[in-house]
Amino acid sequence: MKTTLKLFSLLLLCATVFFTACQKDNENGTSTLNVRLTDSPADYNEVNVDVKEIRVKFSSDTSDSNWQTLDTHAGIYNLLNFRDGKDTLIASGTVPSKSIQQIRLILGEKNSVKVNGIVFPLSIPSGAESGLKLMVNKKLNQPVETIIMDFDAALSIHEESQGYKLRPVIKIK
Repeated sequence: MKTTLKLFSLLLLCATVFFTACQKDNENGTSTLNVRLTDSPADYNEVNVDVKEIRVKFSSDTSDSNWQTLDTHAGIYNLLNFRDGKDTLIASGTVPSKSIQQIRLILGEKNSVKVNGIVFPLSIPSGAESGLKLMVNKKLNQPVETIIMDFDAALSIHEESQGYKLRPVIKIK
């Protein structure tokens, strides 16, 4: 009986050490993060956003430091090409397997909306300077993780007396 109890205790200790070690390896590991873009239908001919850079932040501090830049496929994307279940990869990179707190979408100046065949500039209040900050709070657990930014162009574009403005409504999936 004593031998069985000692053997059971030894097995329990080994299992605890093994699972703790595996958990630490996972916490200190990395994940490949893919950021994809999709859109909901909108009543425009085109909605073009000039994507320059995608950054992610793992800490919850409010400073403008500690951002990691992903390998971004910079370019002008017509959001309406990525609706009805279609999406496109806009950035990827190897990141720590931690919780992502924020994503920052840096946009350029070549944003536009096409309405009834006429192209209008699309201004983004403070979007070009600091980027669009999206709160995420997603734990990365897998070797490959995907975040889908579902851009709602219909709710994001506003016609004002000075022209069209983009106030993004984006859901993170």
